[in-house]
Amino acid sequence: MTPLPRAVLAPGVSIPRLIRGGWQLAGDHGPVDRERALADMARFMDAGLDTVDGADIYTGVEALYGEFNATRRRAGQPTFRVHTKFVPDASELAQVDAAYVRRIITRSLQRLGAEQLDLVQFHWWDYEVPGLVDAALHLRELQREGLIAQIGGTNFDTARARQMLDAGVPLVSMQTQYSLLDRRSSAGLAALAASHGVQMLCYGTLAGGFFSERWLGEADPGFAFANRSLVKYRLIIEEFGGWDAFQALLRTLQGIGQRHEAGLSAVAIAWVLAQPGVAAAIVGARYADALAPTLAALRIQLTPQDHAELAPLLQATRGPAGEPYALERDRSGRHGRIMKYDLNKT
Repeated sequence: MTPLPRAVLAPGVSIPRLIRGGWQLAGDHGPVDRERALADMARFMDAGLDTVDGADIYTGVEALYGEFNATRRRAGQPTFRVHTKFVPDASELAQVDAAYVRRIITRSLQRLGAEQLDLVQFHWWDYEVPGLVDAALHLRELQREGLIAQIGGTNFDTARARQMLDAGVPLVSMQTQYSLLDRRSSAGLAALAASHGVQMLCYGTLAGGFFSERWLGEADPGFAFANRSLVKYRLIIEEFGGWDAFQALLRTLQGIGQRHEAGLSAVAIAWVLAQPGVAAAIVGARYADALAPTLAALRIQLTPQDHAELAPLLQATRGPAGEPYALERDRSGRHGRIMKYDLNKT
């Protein structure tokens, strides 16, 4: 098997340029067949995707990864590198102190059956509540103790990422939403990351599954989805320019994919991977059904012709505008109203 392209996340730390996301294993997208999910994890590992993304707030996901890795260790087989998160509940931000941070990190270690967390990606729901930098520095103390190997951020804007870096928090990565539909991370955040050696790990590259042949030529489905992920990305499509603009983008991606003998989803991932500062794309998957077409993204080298065909569509879009995740932080707005802010309690 030809080795997959990899990126250097930190000195001595190599990751594949595709990371398997774990949100779909949390049950919010429908029931999860635990035994099938565990069996399919081996298929990802065998394909070279040895890094997975999860979170303390993804129900059951840390424990699932921990069970898989424990089984592999007993058999003397390679294990996943696990990127998890530290996401204190919005209602408890004012109470986040060193003891709170240690409790959540200790719980993640126990769930994963690990002595050290590979990467902890920190998120803070509300910038109006003070304590963001202090919480990041508490993670830094646990890193000094050896409980955390690397620290990253999740969904921070440029100003707050700079605050943490200036305070001495050694961020190696920033997980951020980035796709053909949502290019908010390409401006200030990308420049800051480049100047400080921070790698961007990008989710939403497939817009919750909207970047697929399944939606090509389909009538506008509106917003009445039971799946919050589809609602979230349908809202991003609206910010981009609406359903007709999205259909034009899908048709263009299909044409590019035909030249590369790949699906349009692979082209959408390849575009993100071609952007400056992007180390890896995070692609969520409950099972391994779409593994082969997803891996096709790693062999695509977009040509000047490809970029020229996409350029007018991207230039004509309305947005989304502003800093990364700013729309989603507005709890009174349509992006923020669908979020769940207190998942650590449950």
